[in-house]
Amino acid sequence: MGREAPPHSEAAEARIARFHPDTVAEVGAAIGSHRVVVVGMGWNPHVRRARRALDEGGVPYHYLGYGNYVTGWRQRLAIKLWSGWPTFPQVYCDGRLVGGADEAIAALADGTLKQTSAA
Repeated sequence: MGREAPPHSEAAEARIARFHPDTVAEVGAAIGSHRVVVVGMGWNPHVRRARRALDEGGVPYHYLGYGNYVTGWRQRLAIKLWSGWPTFPQVYCDGRLVGGADEAIAALADGTLKQTSAA
């Protein structure tokens, strides 16, 4: 049985909101402007796997990359805090978080990602 995370205090919520707001705004704007968005980072095999699956599935997507294992960690942390998803990639479809690579590949396999991303 999983435990639910405790709610953040108002002070913590305010601090999170001030942490790299430009990065969070960029991700939010992309999610609002594109049907499928992949947020990732360099050198990450899971990001490559998700992008390859989308390419092979013929699903067009917008990619936002933030650094690699050495750089960009603060921006990625801001995105994780905002989305509540702890890893990369983060795959969004029609404004909603699908999940990471495994979830995106599962959504491709069962047809939901292709159906919702159809023009």
